[in-house]
Amino acid sequence: MTDPTPVRTSSQDGTEPPPRRTSSRDETEPPPLRKQRDYRLLWTARTISVTGSEVSKLAVPLTAVTLLSASPAQMGLLTAATSVPALLFGLQSGALADRLTRHRPLMIACELVSCAAAATVPLALLAGLLSVPWLIVVALVIGSAGVLFRAANFPHIAAIIPEEQRTQAIASFNASYSVASVSGPSLAGLLVQLLTAPFAVLAEAVSFLGSALLLRAIRAPERHQPAPSRGMWRDVVEGLRVSVTTPVLRALLGAGVTINFFAMAYTAVYMLYMVNTLGIPKGLIGLLITLSGVGGLLGAWITARLSRRYGESRILLWSVLCFPLEILAVGLLDGPLWWKLGLLAVTGTITGGIVVAFATCMSAIILRDTTPELRGRVNATTTFAVQGVLALGGLTGGVMAEFLGLRPVILICAAGIALSSIWIWTSPLRSHDGPTTTT
Repeated sequence: MTDPTPVRTSSQDGTEPPPRRTSSRDETEPPPLRKQRDYRLLWTARTISVTGSEVSKLAVPLTAVTLLSASPAQMGLLTAATSVPALLFGLQSGALADRLTRHRPLMIACELVSCAAAATVPLALLAGLLSVPWLIVVALVIGSAGVLFRAANFPHIAAIIPEEQRTQAIASFNASYSVASVSGPSLAGLLVQLLTAPFAVLAEAVSFLGSALLLRAIRAPERHQPAPSRGMWRDVVEGLRVSVTTPVLRALLGAGVTINFFAMAYTAVYMLYMVNTLGIPKGLIGLLITLSGVGGLLGAWITARLSRRYGESRILLWSVLCFPLEILAVGLLDGPLWWKLGLLAVTGTITGGIVVAFATCMSAIILRDTTPELRGRVNATTTFAVQGVLALGGLTGGVMAEFLGLRPVILICAAGIALSSIWIWTSPLRSHDGPTTTT
């Protein structure tokens, strides 16, 4: 007996199946997302929560340094504590999400646990109990809850958003993440000045609580029918197998790992290169980074509109070709300061949009082409791989710079990221002409 096909992808000859006709019920378009109450609640919850998380990324280390006189080794452990849960529980969280008939209760519980953990920081300070190990435990708890939340949130989108609007919704979520990543540190700095670092962490607790309350107010029913579980590790292996053996999913996985590896290698030397090689004033580097957030907003807006006409596959095909352009321009950049700043501003803004476009289409295609009972595991496998390679990429970039110099590493990273286009352009995604309409 053969296994049923786990995903809705290409036919055996490598071409995409033609769109199937929809029923008369599907011909009625849903209202715009901005008029859908449940979507607004979910978007607001995620925006508030991710902004609070970005605040804590600065507030927690500042608490350890300024109040607790943390050693370099302790700071290393504190930094590692934020990413360790993804490596330890990332794959299992996807298997757990696929076992659930309802995802929202787990999402709410994760936010409440994170709220309680963050709230203990100022309380422990007032009680005279705050220490670096305490902060490490808090980081581990919040990180673990975040891993579970993200695993449940991905399949939960299907219960909230109509299929034809999911790309637009995912684009708006990614835009929020992009803006929060560049505005969060500024907000954190302001809160630290006003409240001191430990009490700035309280803002994160409030954001988690607000997110939980907003998620609780969502009314959309969940009707997920999980497949029978064969045990945790067998379920995990099934997610790995589908991700690696299905052509479309394998292409997305390979491209994501390739991009993140070389992007993190580039990030490892970016600051040194900007200051020491290009002579960019330190105060302007933050502004250039902010422009990537602006580009993310533009990318989300453009992606949501172009996907309706051309489909996610075509956007992915062209966005992956544009990925290395900024890094290549940075590696070849020379001339007066005004020219450097102008080109960096333009390419940084464009790249911010490309990153959001690629991430949006990647998530939308995974959600579209994976059957409901496997969505959690496939998404968790992809996330585990593309996030897990970050540390390796950063270490590689730093080591290469020691032997080759900064500019050669920049150019190597541009060439490496260009390799990601091979994954996408040799996959069935290339023959996909537009959005697939399913019954």
